[in-house]
Amino acid sequence: MSTATTHESSDVQISISEMLQQVRHGDLDTLGELLQLYRNYLSVLATTQLDGRLRRRMSPSDLVQETMLAAHRDFPAFRGRSEGELLAWLRQILSNCLGHAIEANVFAQKRDIRREVALDQIAKNVDDSMARLANILADRGLSPSEDMGRRELSLRLSDQLAKLKPEYRDVIVYRNLQGLSFDEIAERMNRKSGAVRMMWLRAINKFKETCDPIE
Repeated sequence: MSTATTHESSDVQISISEMLQQVRHGDLDTLGELLQLYRNYLSVLATTQLDGRLRRRMSPSDLVQETMLAAHRDFPAFRGRSEGELLAWLRQILSNCLGHAIEANVFAQKRDIRREVALDQIAKNVDDSMARLANILADRGLSPSEDMGRRELSLRLSDQLAKLKPEYRDVIVYRNLQGLSFDEIAERMNRKSGAVRMMWLRAINKFKETCDPIE
């Protein structure tokens, strides 16, 4: 998605680059609107990164909220001008927030190089999740046009996933993005493996039915 990407507000289409410019001129309302555009995207990424140990202490929505608050607080330090740069910055903030949670809840007092390795791996996992998200509709025969990059498709599919009921959204994220087995998903969702498999099939079919056309 290029900086020509637009957001409808009060019947006026505003490009992401224009929104960034408004924010830099002190328009905090626009900053709130801008960050909200990526809440679904961040929610999907957060869901893929929280394992069982952390989920007992932090939910994906908690991680997204921390990311949004940090982005709002630290925006004056952001120097990018494109949506791609903004997304990379938001992903890094999410990675940092997750790294701090891991350090506090998993590593405890063990720091230094273990934390550095964790943050590097988290950043890679976030990028890998983007790639898997862009492949969900492959069986439907849909593919992005040449001028639609993987980033735009990931954003759009994140918004489409947000339209599904929570259990459908979660089972798709666990299976297609996180790569969990049906047995692992069953344990996480407190259901039988066979029931999870059937739910996943229904969720994928529903997702394909309701997904807006991608041209």
